[in-house]
Amino acid sequence: MNEKIDYNGLPKHSKPMWRSGLNVPSFQPYTEDEEFDVVIVGAGITGISTAYFLTQAGMKVAILDANKILNGTTGHTTAKVTAQHDLIYDELIQNFGLEKARIYYESSKDAMDFVKKYSTDNQIDCNLEIRDAIIYTNSDQYVNNLHKELKAYDLLGIDSASSESTALPLQSKFSISMKNQAQFHPLKYLIHMLKESIEIGLRVYEETVAIDVEPGKIAQVITQSGKRIKCKHVVSASHFPFYDGMKLFFAKMHADRSYVLAAKLKSPFPKGMYLSAEDPKRSLRTIQYNNEELVLIGGEGHKTGVETRTMSFYENLKQFGDEVFGIDDVKYRWSTQDLVTLDNVPYIGRYSENHHNIYVATGFRKWGMTNGTVSAKLISNLILEKDAPNAELFSPSRFQANPSIKHFLMQNIDVAKHLIEGKLEPVSRKIEELYNDEGSVVSLDGKRVGAYKDVNGKVHCVDTTCTHLGCEVEWNNGEKSWDCPCHGSRFSIYGEVLEGPADQPLKQVFTQ
Repeated sequence: MNEKIDYNGLPKHSKPMWRSGLNVPSFQPYTEDEEFDVVIVGAGITGISTAYFLTQAGMKVAILDANKILNGTTGHTTAKVTAQHDLIYDELIQNFGLEKARIYYESSKDAMDFVKKYSTDNQIDCNLEIRDAIIYTNSDQYVNNLHKELKAYDLLGIDSASSESTALPLQSKFSISMKNQAQFHPLKYLIHMLKESIEIGLRVYEETVAIDVEPGKIAQVITQSGKRIKCKHVVSASHFPFYDGMKLFFAKMHADRSYVLAAKLKSPFPKGMYLSAEDPKRSLRTIQYNNEELVLIGGEGHKTGVETRTMSFYENLKQFGDEVFGIDDVKYRWSTQDLVTLDNVPYIGRYSENHHNIYVATGFRKWGMTNGTVSAKLISNLILEKDAPNAELFSPSRFQANPSIKHFLMQNIDVAKHLIEGKLEPVSRKIEELYNDEGSVVSLDGKRVGAYKDVNGKVHCVDTTCTHLGCEVEWNNGEKSWDCPCHGSRFSIYGEVLEGPADQPLKQVFTQ
């Protein structure tokens, strides 16, 4: 189907607001021959926070990032710092029991409290604001679900409240709030933490792609350039784990994309961080930007790679904002991707007893500001041989009989379905049918090829077979990328890896 994109008042390019106007430090690739106590792969909130805790303890630490620091999931967040992770606590009590649900909450609250304290103690100008986190619904079904969640709050001793309305100018039958949560500017916070850590010895390397680990008492991180970095401990903080270690993370998680607008409204926005209980999700919070208040309008989540006309999700968010508040201007738009585990609890900790000095943090389910800090504290405690009472709950080796088995089977049946459908999908479009600034799967000499024609009419073609496990990628018109519906790998128009688990680029067919 031909599709000439009309941006309808939306910014033409997808770009998060967080880096705008900031002097983000830059670093050279790793070219040395050096040994460290700890090598951390990934320079987002998990990696930088882990490095902070370990350098404070006197350890020699290096961070490697495949691209630029703070430009991955952390750089595309909505930056709510809260223990209210959607409707989770009733589910945790049912599946894990009250005590483990309490551990989850206390871990999240402790992480949130650390972010607040570190920001205020260091007087970081990171737009930290204390806000209630509010889940609301206009659905009879979800009114019942919210009552169950509120009961879970009571059992866990969470400071909360409920109401039959919200301060938002929309219909709501019921809402629950978690008191005294927070929102902030994540990059301002993390740049301060990074600089403090560098001052006491942290080493940071950009454009350094880690592709494997050679386990051992002294492990070796192997980079794409062939370098081997020796260390006593390895931490995978790279969103999707760069090292699998036979844990089959690609089969135990799925990737979700969601969308955000940063908009100036025509009417005032009430204090609070809001989230709808039902789909399509609507996430709302304010941010002070260039002496004016913007509202982040997020939502429209879906499994990565199964939708091609992703610009429509931005349009839906804009329509919602216009109808409820009135939008004066959309300053930025961006999307983000996060990983969801089988039981909705992140995998954090040692890979296994056989890999006692290799650690992973992944599957944050879109709540990375607290879960990233939880990960940093937990992994640091394990490395420093301190008490870690939440280690069992978050253990990557766990496998809950219910609901994990059901989710595991359904998830991998879905993968098989996409694998087969992608191979059999008929392709009729030709390259010459593409508009400028359009991408599509096309037929070239009888073969399935991914083609993008840029604004100047130059065509970039790639092989559409994902280099991870061979599924067929699909075009994402909102982000101008090739996305895999099986395990969430994403590639640029040139075939470069944007998101794992793939670590090899798509083959370039030609550029003309």
